[in-house]
Amino acid sequence: MFTQRKKWLSAVVSGLLMAASVNALAADKTLHVYNWSDYIAPNTVPDFEKQTGIKVVYDVFDSNEVLEGKLMAGSTGFDIVVPSASFLERQLSAGVFQPLDKAKLPNYKNLDPELLKLISQHDPDNKYAIPYMWATTGIGYNVEKVKAALGTDAPVNSWDLVLKPENLEKLKSCGVSFLDAPTEIYATVLNYLGKDPNSSNAEDYSGAANDLLLKLRPSIRYFHSSQYINDLANGDTCVAIGWAGDIMQAANRAKEAKNGVNIAYSIPKEGALAFFDVLAIPADAKNTEEAYQFINYLMEPKVIAQASDLIYYANGNKAATPLVSEEVRNNPGIYPPADVRAKLFTLKVQPPKIDRVITRSWTKVKSGK
Repeated sequence: MFTQRKKWLSAVVSGLLMAASVNALAADKTLHVYNWSDYIAPNTVPDFEKQTGIKVVYDVFDSNEVLEGKLMAGSTGFDIVVPSASFLERQLSAGVFQPLDKAKLPNYKNLDPELLKLISQHDPDNKYAIPYMWATTGIGYNVEKVKAALGTDAPVNSWDLVLKPENLEKLKSCGVSFLDAPTEIYATVLNYLGKDPNSSNAEDYSGAANDLLLKLRPSIRYFHSSQYINDLANGDTCVAIGWAGDIMQAANRAKEAKNGVNIAYSIPKEGALAFFDVLAIPADAKNTEEAYQFINYLMEPKVIAQASDLIYYANGNKAATPLVSEEVRNNPGIYPPADVRAKLFTLKVQPPKIDRVITRSWTKVKSGK
């Protein structure tokens, strides 16, 4: 009897020591993620940590330019970053990412082949990046305030609303914001002016596009790439050039607050920018195995479908589409119909001289000089 009890106690102690050892190892595992603000479901990271025992250090940014600055400087300390595909393309030439080992990503099979094909224009053979979310850059607006300012209830379906100086001047008093994303804003303005949104002519940026933006500048309250979500939702501003999912978030927050603010989103008839955000592992990442686990987790259909439902962005996972709520899946601002998609355009990598022109021109626009 004593011998049996001794063996039982020994087994229990061994089990406890083994469990403690596993927990200790898990506690040592850390993952550093750098993602866009408001771009993941609130429970995604906690659920992943609970499932794997990996501690996630999660930081956010709100422009590709900020992320690119850190990547180009090197030694970011991040294990996963989320650039837009067009920015990833030019960052690849600097060697800032490591190629993916797809054998470590069993959920890769769930991705949308059509989306992979589009992204392969920026990332040949889809060697470095995994599609995360995609959306358009359009107009978010307070339905009642815009109607009152313009004196009409005509649908907001044209860039005229924000890119005609006389219209923007009428909206100035209720608050207008533009994204602090120069590459996107210049592409949008050039497209509106009937020019190539990816023009390689420096004059198009420093001339026609800049002239128009400087005329609009007195009516723009601020340039920011995340603040506008709450400001629209609270009724503090009435119009924003922003990202589809962010505008939908603002509309949902207003509904939840029951504050009487009615926010809508428009993809203008002249066409709009479509962007694809991707998951990539920096070349100097220190926790690559943990990075693969998190990326594979994000490719679980239930996980990414829930994220789309909560942040109002279309995801790159074909297997997840049936699991996305009808409210999101059938929203033309999130999943645009074919006739709208036909007018969408994407960004192309520009030569350094154009990047410099855009940077200088944007500084002038923001300062109003």
